[in-house]
Amino acid sequence: MPNSAVKKSGETITVVVTAVGALIGQGIIRSLRLSGMSVRIIGVDRDPCGIGPFWCDAFFAKPAVDESSSAYLDFWKNLLTDEAVNLVLPGLELDVLFFSRNRADFAGLDARIVLNDAGVIELAQDKWDFGLELERLGLPAIPARLGAGWTDCARELGLPLLLKPRQGNGSRGIAVLHDEDDFNYWSRKSKDAFLIQKFIGSDEQEFTVGAFGFGDGTALRPIIFRRKLSVAGNTQYAEVVDHKVLTDMVTRLAAIFKPVGPTNYQFRMDGETPYLLEINPRFSSSTSLRAAFGYNEAAMSVEYYLHGKRPETPKIRPGRGWRYYEDLVAP
Repeated sequence: MPNSAVKKSGETITVVVTAVGALIGQGIIRSLRLSGMSVRIIGVDRDPCGIGPFWCDAFFAKPAVDESSSAYLDFWKNLLTDEAVNLVLPGLELDVLFFSRNRADFAGLDARIVLNDAGVIELAQDKWDFGLELERLGLPAIPARLGAGWTDCARELGLPLLLKPRQGNGSRGIAVLHDEDDFNYWSRKSKDAFLIQKFIGSDEQEFTVGAFGFGDGTALRPIIFRRKLSVAGNTQYAEVVDHKVLTDMVTRLAAIFKPVGPTNYQFRMDGETPYLLEINPRFSSSTSLRAAFGYNEAAMSVEYYLHGKRPETPKIRPGRGWRYYEDLVAP
């Protein structure tokens, strides 16, 4: 359970949302506005010219310094103190890592930071290590090879194959390999360390699941979307579904990993076997879509991290949701 509450429910709170120039940060803002809570939202982003600042009550641009420097740490400590911030909701994986790896530096401040379990955050950084951990735990793990050539991969894993960066999220850097020419091309093109995986299931059997965890092995009943991805690897279309196999698997995973706060699970089904592609121990690109169906992880985070209350299981509305582009013109 987080530290004791610093604000009573109903009072205006000051919340920092990071990466407001990107999809996840904007989804967190929208979720906070939908909650009906009295919130002053401060946006933070590298780009002061993005759309995010228009949706915030105040905005601060990140300084042009290395994020591992003491100057960057001082920027955050000063911001949280000077603006009397109550809660920080990171909207970018890099921000999650920064706050998680510097927890001790923020421990003495009044601001609470919405962070998952440190061990889960670190484990999720490497897809190869994560797959090995799934195998060790006896959970379904997608067969994969590291550092192997085309012949061995094709013989042992079958075709087609997937090339995946060991680090990163969404579908960035992922390529489907149908033959040796694909393998050679994408191997050369990849700028990062990668692994080769067996191609599991189909695009129609991909699911994104949100389950707010409590750090003790329990979590709220999940919300499950059957989804279609955009080119950038974010959820473009989502349909709320009931799926007992996935519900049971998420319950099992929560008991094992003990995540805390917003936690996103990505699955592919192969027959009746749920293969976990990755855990995102943070807010995800589906945050605002979940909130629209009644599963508001930003509001839950305020209740849990700031007020010290376990959120009640929300009533999830059925339906479908789409993400689309819209113009905003400002003077």
